[in-house]
Amino acid sequence: MPLLKINGVSLAGVASAVPAAKWDSAAAVAAFGAEDLAKITRSTGVKQRHVSTGTLCASDLCYEAADRLINELGWERDSVDFLLFVSQTGDHVLPATSCVLQHRLVLSKDCACFDIGMGCSGYVYGLWTASSLIAASGLKRGLLLVGDTIGRLTSPQDRSTSLLFGDAGSATALIQDGNASSMTFSLGTDGAGWKNLIVPAGGCRIPASVETAQRHKVEGNNERGQQDLYMDGAEIFAFTLAEVPPLIAGLMESSGWTAADVDAFLFHQANKFMLQHLGTKMNVPLDKTPLSLGEYGNTSCASIPLTLTVTRRDALAAGSLRLVMAGFGVGYSWAGCSLTTGPLICPELILVDEKR
Repeated sequence: MPLLKINGVSLAGVASAVPAAKWDSAAAVAAFGAEDLAKITRSTGVKQRHVSTGTLCASDLCYEAADRLINELGWERDSVDFLLFVSQTGDHVLPATSCVLQHRLVLSKDCACFDIGMGCSGYVYGLWTASSLIAASGLKRGLLLVGDTIGRLTSPQDRSTSLLFGDAGSATALIQDGNASSMTFSLGTDGAGWKNLIVPAGGCRIPASVETAQRHKVEGNNERGQQDLYMDGAEIFAFTLAEVPPLIAGLMESSGWTAADVDAFLFHQANKFMLQHLGTKMNVPLDKTPLSLGEYGNTSCASIPLTLTVTRRDALAAGSLRLVMAGFGVGYSWAGCSLTTGPLICPELILVDEKR
């Protein structure tokens, strides 16, 4: 896809929320042993995660982030023109979770709401869709809610996924702004890789059943069923190294920026090993590639706004930053964006109790 410029739209604020509960490493030690756990931790960089332990859904985390952001922005609820919810872990097969969130947030009945089912690239896809809506339609205010609870889709006996994913939700406010700098986007898809990161059962192709819920011994002495997440890490790694460097190079060239001009490269928090290889291949300074996965794990589509909240909140609240974002993974799908943004309303990270 060619590089796409969007004018007249700016970000007004970003908020993020995670479950208050943290991952219990004792269960992982019992399942895999302390030696294996230490080896995986060194490779992924994930030392801690915040996880839903029962009923907490992605929509609950996004609701808390959006409610706080609307209040701190001082927006009237009936001034929000649209709400876009990006997730792979919606509340129900139907209706769209965005409709549920419109009601919970007490937004106007004139508010347009719809869902997008995207994962690792979902935040940038959502940012492109939301900003395009404002630029093309004349709508003035929109909310982009992005979150996942992927931890609820992993088998606790599968070391390739159960030790990697955390849960998070986010809210980003966008506004019509005639003085905003251009945002540049590039998006792509290679569906040939769809089988390499997948929950096979539970949709219409393979409905959930007693058989699909049963877990069996699989490669690497793991246990997994068809309703659990499967990931071919080697294939995902190869895809990422092939597609992300040219994505970033194109954005930089289009924006007329060098690495010295960029304040932060916000990458999807896949794992530490992968991000280190990406940084080396692209000659991106380590101090400009903030990480959140050590404390929060791979938080799927929410990883970019969460990283922004926990590592660049003060800087964005105080002034303007030049940012390059890139999401990549399940699909295969990838999306990148370069933009200048700030100062923004950026609340502190919100911790959400299971029984709230």
